[in-house]
Amino acid sequence: MTDKIRKAIARDRKVIMPSTRGGTRFVASRGEGDIVYDISGNRFIDFSTFIGVYNLGVNSTKQAREAAKRQIDTLMHAAFTDYYAELPVEFAENLLSLFPRGFGKIFFSNSGTESIEAAIKYSKILTKRQYLLAFYNSFHGRTYGSLSLTSSKLTQREHLGPFNSVVHVPYAYCYRCPFGKEYPSCGMACVDFIKKYPLSKEVSGKEVAAIFVEPVQGEGGYVVPPKEFIKGLREIADDNGMLLVSDEVQAGAMRTGKFLAMDNFGVQADIYSMAKSLGGGLPIGATIVRNSLGVPPEGAHSNTYGGNLVAVAAANELVKYVKKNMKSLEDQTRVKGRHIMERLNQMKERYEIIGDVRGLGMMIGIEFVRDKKSKIPAPKERDKVVEEAFDGGLLMLPCGNSTIRVIPPITIAQKNLDEGLDILEDAIRKVNAASNAKSA
Repeated sequence: MTDKIRKAIARDRKVIMPSTRGGTRFVASRGEGDIVYDISGNRFIDFSTFIGVYNLGVNSTKQAREAAKRQIDTLMHAAFTDYYAELPVEFAENLLSLFPRGFGKIFFSNSGTESIEAAIKYSKILTKRQYLLAFYNSFHGRTYGSLSLTSSKLTQREHLGPFNSVVHVPYAYCYRCPFGKEYPSCGMACVDFIKKYPLSKEVSGKEVAAIFVEPVQGEGGYVVPPKEFIKGLREIADDNGMLLVSDEVQAGAMRTGKFLAMDNFGVQADIYSMAKSLGGGLPIGATIVRNSLGVPPEGAHSNTYGGNLVAVAAANELVKYVKKNMKSLEDQTRVKGRHIMERLNQMKERYEIIGDVRGLGMMIGIEFVRDKKSKIPAPKERDKVVEEAFDGGLLMLPCGNSTIRVIPPITIAQKNLDEGLDILEDAIRKVNAASNAKSA
């Protein structure tokens, strides 16, 4: 760590609340495409997309940046939730063209958690029901409504209750099945559990407004469920008159190979929440509601900055880029995702500390364990891998109890992808050797 970086971190710690970040020593300076630099000029390959924001490359696309710059010189804020403006409407039209037929109303906000807050309100208003159903290890945000749904880490909820009326149930985490079963012989015990217990003993299905689900759990460990799980949730919702809300904040916008992650499961939700890569670095969230549900009354929900013209200008260019290059992005996600999985599965065979490799498209997780037989989580080893990779010039982020997320830009060059995987394997090799030495 250089003196320049050490001083920058020391200044940060004096004035910034420590509740936001962990121990990563990266102090950002500049970047573009696949590469970022810290304030000392050190080069890093980005396997983090800065928490899933830069799906189309670090610092977004040139077109999005130019659109934002033009809008800054024209009008930055139009109070879109009180007045009218054409640009947010154009963006809404372009965004809706990527959704299934029957979706036609959007609420704009500034972040993922706000997009979930809107979904909570709309699901309750439109169904006239008070309860919500969510999953253990889920992450939907940290504002109060979304935090009621979130059940990822105790530290995120400790001392903050009581929460909204949410019933939590197990997610289809097949590597660590809470019922001690194995897929596919399990018969989707996690779906049956919902029917047999909470909906039979805790709350009537007629009182549940919506099921909130991440098609792939993000913060909770990059857990990919079987298709039958998501389809089972759709059936439960239909049988009880509930809504199904898809949290696409991290998994959406092509990260899994589809614009909507839910499309990988052959299921449509009733409400979708999006953010992160939607603005390519500028804050924007969107909540998209099925037309047949109706609309909430005027004044039921609003904000100040939703539909902000600068953020919308960038987001509109990104959506147009996705529409124009959909086939290429689908192909890149599939081919590069398969390549990453192949490399990681080879590493899994070589190194005892890799317990599971799972993913969908280019949303991939590596779960670390003390050893494959016991499957005891290894958070310290996981953190050491992130640190060693950082020292080698690779930016990565943890998730879950002992998982690392592998989420490079979808557009990453093959040479940078392979260089990053080489750095990662070197880090895993070192930590695996140290772990074996400790066990001996």
